[in-house]
Amino acid sequence: MGYLTTHVLDSAHGCPGQDIPVALYRIGSDQSRELIKRTLTNDDGRCDQPVLEGEDFQKGVYELEFSVGDYYRRRGVELPEPAFLDNVVLRFGIADEAEHYHVPLLISPYSYSTYRGS
Repeated sequence: MGYLTTHVLDSAHGCPGQDIPVALYRIGSDQSRELIKRTLTNDDGRCDQPVLEGEDFQKGVYELEFSVGDYYRRRGVELPEPAFLDNVVLRFGIADEAEHYHVPLLISPYSYSTYRGS
């Protein structure tokens, strides 16, 4: 069976994104969002366990939502109100239930990027 992992790298400070709340949603055919899991990144910017695995790991469209604004505020970064980036939402598809999907997030207060990692 496949599984989903993620991690956050803070490119503005050159370090892992620690203690960032992450929420995973399954997107329905009507575009509704079903909350699947909430977790927190660890000291290495990773989640301690896969975000999605087992029989819950199914083909479909998902969103990972990262609370990056609160992370930067805790670091003492002055952000405008509202922050340019507060919650970063990544929508992606899982097409193969047998594969490992890794969706990392690289952040700064004013930009982000992602890719399908290994």
